[in-house]
Amino acid sequence: MTDLTVNGRPLRFALDPQMPLLWALRDAANLTGTKYGCGVGDCGACMVLVDGAALRSCLVTLGEAEGRVVTTIEGLSRDRSHPVQQAMVAEQAIQCGFCTPGIVIAAAALLARNADPSEEEIVAAIPNLCRCGVYPRLVTAIRRASRVARRAERISAAPAPGIDTQDAAAAVPAIRAPEQENTRP
Repeated sequence: MTDLTVNGRPLRFALDPQMPLLWALRDAANLTGTKYGCGVGDCGACMVLVDGAALRSCLVTLGEAEGRVVTTIEGLSRDRSHPVQQAMVAEQAIQCGFCTPGIVIAAAALLARNADPSEEEIVAAIPNLCRCGVYPRLVTAIRRASRVARRAERISAAPAPGIDTQDAAAAVPAIRAPEQENTRP
């Protein structure tokens, strides 16, 4: 059993500790916003925050995540009001959307450690591959997100929220909250 906190919720995974965190999140926790792209850490589609650092979840085992705090795209903001999410939509920095969750996570980690990054710092901090080529708009969106996060600018409306993550993961047999396990006879 592996215990960790995912999107603010303590979870116990009854899975092989050598399983990549990516598959535990997607298949067991039903958090499918984290994408499988390459499986070798090159593309960044599987990026999640682990104790605040943007990491490729295909390269982190469930055992390595033991006791850590993991935030997926679903947990970044329940109503999609995070400045990066708002700016990506406002700047139309999304094409097909497959790489978007990983990019948003990497950008959120950057802004958490550097509130006003330069273009060079943004380019260096976003290692994600995007086949659609949104890179110029991506830099613009992250600069705008930086201004929004610093309250120097406001974006009028966030996109409407989708399914609640609690609802999505309500009846997944491979995970359960540790306190539920303690109530069994």
